[in-house]
Amino acid sequence: MSIIRRVRDITVATLNERLEKAEDPVRLIDQFLWSTREEIIQSEKLYRQYAEHSLHLKTQWLQAEQLKDKREQQAMTALRAGEEHLARIALQEKQSAEERATQYQELYEQSSQSVLELEDQLRELRSEYQSVYDKREYYAARMESLRLQQRMNARYGGQGQEPTSMFRRLEDRINDMELEAKSLRDLRRMGSELLSEAGQKVQSVVERELEQLKRKLEKEGWSSSS
Repeated sequence: MSIIRRVRDITVATLNERLEKAEDPVRLIDQFLWSTREEIIQSEKLYRQYAEHSLHLKTQWLQAEQLKDKREQQAMTALRAGEEHLARIALQEKQSAEERATQYQELYEQSSQSVLELEDQLRELRSEYQSVYDKREYYAARMESLRLQQRMNARYGGQGQEPTSMFRRLEDRINDMELEAKSLRDLRRMGSELLSEAGQKVQSVVERELEQLKRKLEKEGWSSSS
């Protein structure tokens, strides 16, 4: 679980826990939106840094590959000229360049995977921000209706309206607000379960590939005790 995901889950959990009990859900949602917006800004900055870093790693990898090919050609040229000593030097540098190419390629692939992960998380953060913002507008409208109704009741003392009917309508509003809050909580729980399943799948793939590498090394005469 990434840092972004961990912070975001805590925020959502806090929102779900407090929303049903909040006297002013709009204010609570505004706090959540502000926090999420800050996360989006920081995540976008991290994404740009990761993308630049990945580009740098790719450049280093390709340069090492080019140097490896160049040194191999130089070694062949030296052998054709009968300069075996120079050929050895060129081949040594080729091996060094090949090792660097492999190292930078691995770093580049890891960094690229992190960039993809950040893209997914940013997409999800933006989607959730918009979803909660839409809910905020809905709650704001309903709270304003409730405040206006309360002002009207206070001003006219409920004239022309049975008390039982008035409280029944108020109860309906509160029930609707509770249903909306429960729906948001259920959606978050479903998202967490899906992420957990995805994490288990990724871990399974990693373990399987690890075992394959171990078997490959054993065939080459390597053992973990060596």
